[in-house]
Amino acid sequence: MKINTIEFEDFSKVQICIGTIIQVEESKKLNKPSFILTIDFGKIIGLKKSSAQLTINYNTSDLIDRQILAVVNFQPKQIGNVISEVLVLGLPDEKNEPILISPDLKIENGREVY
Repeated sequence: MKINTIEFEDFSKVQICIGTIIQVEESKKLNKPSFILTIDFGKIIGLKKSSAQLTINYNTSDLIDRQILAVVNFQPKQIGNVISEVLVLGLPDEKNEPILISPDLKIENGREVY
């Protein structure tokens, strides 16, 4: 893996915040099975939707009330018939399937990574 360096100023433009998944819908209309997540990012950011290909490692009950990290200031992106408003962050497992990034302790929704 090659590491591409950026200026700290570039990184500071990306808003990564904590949110709680409050609703999960399974979407079978996309090429790869996905969940449509409704995530609560608190009073200022509010509720946002995201399409996430998590069906291999998670089921609906695993995701409800789970806190996750997401980029909240990218432009919304059309993914199939869904507008994804935030990019949920994860890491690949040994089969290259996403594992969500979550805090060890409960954090107030909307808090930003620093």
